Amino acid sequence: MRLDLNSDLGESFGRWTLGDDDAMLGLVTSANVACGFHAGDPSTLRRTVAAAAGNGVVVGAQVAYRDLAGFGRRFIDVPRADLTADVLFQLGGLEAMCRVSGTAVRYVKPHGALYNATVHHEEQAAAVVDAVAEYDAALPVLGLPGSALLRVAEARGLRAVPEFFVDRGYTPEGALVPRAEAGALLHDPDEATERLLRMVADGVVRAVDGSDVTVRAESACVHGDSPGAVAMATAVRAGLERAGVDLRGFV
Repeated sequence: MRLDLNSDLGESFGRWTLGDDDAMLGLVTSANVACGFHAGDPSTLRRTVAAAAGNGVVVGAQVAYRDLAGFGRRFIDVPRADLTADVLFQLGGLEAMCRVSGTAVRYVKPHGALYNATVHHEEQAAAVVDAVAEYDAALPVLGLPGSALLRVAEARGLRAVPEFFVDRGYTPEGALVPRAEAGALLHDPDEATERLLRMVADGVVRAVDGSDVTVRAESACVHGDSPGAVAMATAVRAGLERAGVDLRGFV
C-alpha cells in the first residue's frame, strides 16, 4: 500500500503566524503551499519552499480566490478568463520561490472555497484546469474524488489525483461537511488514524449520518492550520507506518 500525506502550509502573513510549518514538514510528504492570494507573504513562501526542499517534501501550489480577509473561504463568482489569469499569476509567483530554493512546483491544488466550488462548478473547474494546462500540462491536479475539477482535468489530458481528508467529516454523497455544520472537523488523532487506515484498506469512510461512502485516494490531507495539527499528523503518520503503508509523494 502506498499513500501521499499532504498539508496546507505557508499560510502565515507578516507578523501573523499560522501553524507550525517546520514540524509539519518533518511529517508530510507533500506541501500545498499558499500562493499569496488567500494567505502567505513573499518571505513566508520563500522560507516554506526552502524548508520543504530541505526536508525532501514535494511542493504543490495551493491556488485560491483573491481573498486575504476571508482566508479564501468565501465563494467569489470570478469569470472564467479572470480566474485562469489569477491561477497563472499564483503559479508563477510560487515557481519563482521554488526556483531559487532548488525545487519546483510539482502539482496544483485549489484552496478553501475554490476547492469546494470546483466540485460542482463546471466553469470554475475549467478555469483552474485551463491555467494548469497552459502553464505546464505535466502538472497533476489534486482534488476531491468525483469532482468536476478531476473530471475536466482528465478530459484535458492532465493527471487527476483523488484526495482524502484525514480531519474532515464527509456527507453521504462523498462531499466535505461544511465547516459551519456539526461533524465538519475531527479532533481525535486516534479516530482520524483509524478512519484513514480503513479508507486505505477498504476504500470506504463513515459519513456523518453513519453510512459508508466509497472513497479511494492517492493522497491524504491533514490540515496544518487546525488546533493540534502536529499531534494529528504525528499520530496519522505513525499509524500508517505501523500498518506498513509506503509513505511517499504521488509525483
